[in-house]
Amino acid sequence: MFEFGRELKRLFQPDAPKDGLTGGDTSLLELLDLDLLCAEARAADIAAGRISATDRPQRQLEAAAIWREIARRTGDAVALRKAAAAAEASAKGFDRQLRPRGWAEARCEQARAALVGAALFGDQGLNAAARIALTEAQAAAPKSPAAALAGAALALVEARRVLGDGSRDEVVAAARGFDAPVAALHAHGRRRAACRLQAAATCADRADLLAAGGVRLKDPMLLRMALDGLAQALVRIDPAYEPLTWVQLAMLRGATRAALGELDGDLNEIAGAVNDLVAVLDQVTKDHSPLDWARVQQSLASALQTMGEAAECDRAFDQAARCYAQAMTVFVDQPALTEGPIAMHNRAQCLIRSAELRGDLKALASAEIALRADLAASKPAKDPVAWGVRQLSFARLYEARANIAGHDRAEDAAAAQALTAALEVFGEQGLRALADAAASSLERLRAQSSRRQIRGG
Repeated sequence: MFEFGRELKRLFQPDAPKDGLTGGDTSLLELLDLDLLCAEARAADIAAGRISATDRPQRQLEAAAIWREIARRTGDAVALRKAAAAAEASAKGFDRQLRPRGWAEARCEQARAALVGAALFGDQGLNAAARIALTEAQAAAPKSPAAALAGAALALVEARRVLGDGSRDEVVAAARGFDAPVAALHAHGRRRAACRLQAAATCADRADLLAAGGVRLKDPMLLRMALDGLAQALVRIDPAYEPLTWVQLAMLRGATRAALGELDGDLNEIAGAVNDLVAVLDQVTKDHSPLDWARVQQSLASALQTMGEAAECDRAFDQAARCYAQAMTVFVDQPALTEGPIAMHNRAQCLIRSAELRGDLKALASAEIALRADLAASKPAKDPVAWGVRQLSFARLYEARANIAGHDRAEDAAAAQALTAALEVFGEQGLRALADAAASSLERLRAQSSRRQIRGG
């Protein structure tokens, strides 16, 4: 899949053109590995800053898109700030009255950088800022490619709004909001390859919304709608020339299949999803796109975790824990990312669940020692989320030990205290998934305690 990118590296790296390899065509960025992409960003900055630059705002716009792609692949806040600054400079350079299309594209680029930041760091205020910029872009050039890009991004903002607690009807309505922008992007894509790629990315956003809604609402129909959309999008993508877009779509397909298999109680479907995700992992490398690689590892781990629960297989949990550990090698370099704590939590759950299935009290004792060492070394004031994740893991460990050896009132009280502390932290940080996990564990613990009191009475 990445052979063409390696060929580019072989041909051009020794004597790369001073203005970069892609000539401003952002559809070619996927073919560049991370080193070449960083070189491309520096070349774009040089081109934009050159005194003899004939169209400085356009060069700044091209540089912004490259820095945004670096941020998307790495989670690097510095790269994201460079993208936002270049897009802002581009918007200032374009005259809204004389060059409305250029100005609209620059405003779209500002919004897209904000949306990447919201996804990476969980800052919901960036979604609101993006909505303002996108609305202005649509108004400035209503029939341009920028208007189609803005429509797709506005649909994503709406999808994020309903993602956490929207009803089924709201999820379906938000999914329909992607239809018109996708059609417009496909129309512009006949002459502009970047629009065709963005149409595929927008299909992925739509599928992500439907799949997340299906999991939260336990609605298999939403999951099947997501799979149908992904199948249609994948047909249009050539993995040899659009490798990262293909990886994102195929990863979503595998994760959605696993979720559907869990709802339907179909172990064969879950196994098929695991096989799909293993195949996706073979097509992306950590050097090419660290975050895409880590997310595939995390999706594979989640599917294995689902298989472990469905089959009560400790080996599946062990494999899932290894995949989560691989993903954490990327997330640890960017502690501000929202995905790191979730991977840490899920890995601990897999290790504890594996020991629980084996009835291995020694393994649980070893896990407790490791958790206590991590907790002693942690700094709650500096990284409250990691501290909260460890508290959540402690509670799960106590629960597993109680399931094997019987309940202990002191441990139940310690687990309740740990879960209450974790729930408070996750609520303050706006981490809904972890807050839900803590709340579910606390509710389960209280229910078990009530049943014991009834039997004892």
